[in-house]
Amino acid sequence: MAAVLRYEREEDHVEFIHFPDSRTHRRRNVYLLKVEVTMFKVLKTEGAARRGEFSCPHGTVQTPVFMNVGTQAAIKGALSAADLEKIGTQIELSNTYHLHLRPGDEVVRDMGGLHKFMTWNGPILTDSGGFQVFSLAGLRKIKEEGVTFASHLDGHKIFMGPEESMRIQSNLGSDIAMAFDECAPYPSDREYTIAAMERTHRWVVRCKKAHTRPDQALFGIVQGGMFADLRIESAKFLASLDLPGYGIGGLSVGEPKEMMYDMLEQMMPYMPANKPRYLMGVGSPDCLVEGAVRGIDMFDCVLQTRIARNGLALTGSGKKMLRNASFEHDFTPIEEGCDCYACKNGFTRAYIRHLVKCKEILAAQLITTHNLRFSLRLMEQVREAIEQDRLLDFREELKAKGTFD
Repeated sequence: MAAVLRYEREEDHVEFIHFPDSRTHRRRNVYLLKVEVTMFKVLKTEGAARRGEFSCPHGTVQTPVFMNVGTQAAIKGALSAADLEKIGTQIELSNTYHLHLRPGDEVVRDMGGLHKFMTWNGPILTDSGGFQVFSLAGLRKIKEEGVTFASHLDGHKIFMGPEESMRIQSNLGSDIAMAFDECAPYPSDREYTIAAMERTHRWVVRCKKAHTRPDQALFGIVQGGMFADLRIESAKFLASLDLPGYGIGGLSVGEPKEMMYDMLEQMMPYMPANKPRYLMGVGSPDCLVEGAVRGIDMFDCVLQTRIARNGLALTGSGKKMLRNASFEHDFTPIEEGCDCYACKNGFTRAYIRHLVKCKEILAAQLITTHNLRFSLRLMEQVREAIEQDRLLDFREELKAKGTFD
């Protein structure tokens, strides 16, 4: 459950909450008219798949949902908040570690929070910095207290533990904060995986204790590597904490997709049915659909923007590398029938190929817009398919069209 706060004029308040100002050591009064506790609602099921909605202070998210990744409070590909709204974005993701480094979480706090800072009025989820424990393995040291990083920017030392992550995410003011965790790499032996999982469990308890914002939901993260019994153990432990939602970390880290699907199937019966389930870092078309089939509600991935910068577009008939010579005289849109800005406004594959070859920024912007809209529309279709009890049939239709190729 997450607290939704409705702000009113100061003279109308019925209660107030103190938030510490770490820069001045004074206390600021935030006046609240009403605190409502909202729940994730499952509206329809088809097998393990769920059609639901999750309420946040900045809006209600229809699930299953794909979340665009704006690591540094911006989508790579030159898309503004207004652009994201036009393509149907429901919720954005930003990163605690990167925003702590620059511009600094206190700068964001003083601006009024991440929503005002990036002019995005919808829900925002912030990663805890835990993924950088995995991705920056060569630049960090893990201890029980937390992790010391050597900044990837200039090498200076940064310490982040559960309490620091919660403080930074409180300053950022996201709707959903993720608990600080340790993700075991793939492959990883059982001994190391157990140690990482148990540390993650101790850290989430510290996160829960340190997390004080009533207008921000704290999600725990299930770990356990590729060991089904550890995944189940972690799911049970996290469920016992009764958090507003749960991430599933440590998958899509290099293992075969079938192994990821097997882990999901093994652990899903032990995930709370009344809480949202977030499969972290997963977003290819096949994984979005297969994850939804197995009961996942939330996804995020940088795939859509990363491949766009290299000229690769997602379509219903598979990926198209638009820099290829075969598109030099192709005067059709990226995808016929697509309602994204690029496809609706006459930008042809031949023209976009020219932009890619010339390394024009517009190429990345157009393909990024298309790829994000493709993924958001795919999830709209997944939600509709669940409502109509035809998700498995929809999956087979996509396979037949080559969407997953």
